[in-house]
Amino acid sequence: MQTRTAILGGGALLGAAALAYARWEAASYRLRRVAVPVLDPGASDLRVLHLSDLHMTPSRHRLQDWVASLAELRPDLVIVTGDFLAHREAIDPVMKALEPLLHVPGAFVLGSNDYYAPRPINPLSYLAGPSDLHPDRGELPWPDLVARLTSAGWHHLPNARTTIEAAGRTIEIRGVDDPHIERDDYGLVAGSPREDSDISIGVAHAPYLRVVDAMAADGLDLMLAGHTHGGQVCIPGIGALVTNCDLDRRQASGLSHVQRPLMEFAPHDRPDMWLHVSAGLGTSPYAPIRFACPPEATLLTLTAGG
Repeated sequence: MQTRTAILGGGALLGAAALAYARWEAASYRLRRVAVPVLDPGASDLRVLHLSDLHMTPSRHRLQDWVASLAELRPDLVIVTGDFLAHREAIDPVMKALEPLLHVPGAFVLGSNDYYAPRPINPLSYLAGPSDLHPDRGELPWPDLVARLTSAGWHHLPNARTTIEAAGRTIEIRGVDDPHIERDDYGLVAGSPREDSDISIGVAHAPYLRVVDAMAADGLDLMLAGHTHGGQVCIPGIGALVTNCDLDRRQASGLSHVQRPLMEFAPHDRPDMWLHVSAGLGTSPYAPIRFACPPEATLLTLTAGG
């Protein structure tokens, strides 16, 4: 009896310690630096700051200050792949965090959590497949967020294409609205990149394969996405258990290749597309934990290919 009690007590202590660590890790913000050999030979580097999944609330002051400090990196371009919000009163905190970066050319898309307020969910349900949009979730004031970011000069790309001049380069960027809640319509942005662009970038919140594969087939150089939280709770040596979409778990975060399809009438002689998935910076306020998957922003240095 005493042995059983000791085992149960030890298990409870271990669980409490793991939970305490997971809560600490959720606020242990990291900057990753990744080189992407995607530019033409001889081209100078282009620095792209990729942010995603802030899930901002008014009380997340440390996150606001940390994001604001990223302006010291002096990026050439900022791209945010959605889920800025996690509270109705979070727009001012988001703008406070991003204000030092708004003088830099930027582009963004929204995620489902920008449109709809968070609600409690059983974490084990993610093991059964991507989460559904619950009908009881209230709408957030996302039009105000879009208005404030676009008035500062950033480009909103919900099923839209644009070109941005940054660091002396012409960058074509196309984005889709959030595929996780089926707001994407890639047909509105489909087609080969502009011939006068120095690099072509695709942007989506959730990296569903229908969008990833379409961007690769069109010949884009690089795609950026978020949504997965890198798995949020990972097992050391195994990695993410879920991606909350149909992307392979091995691509839950970081940089990977997406092979271009062989097309009989329009074969590509370009290298495969690069895909960068950010593990993101925040979590739902109802699940403020991370394990073996710290929150992150990424400074992508686009370099000349070899």
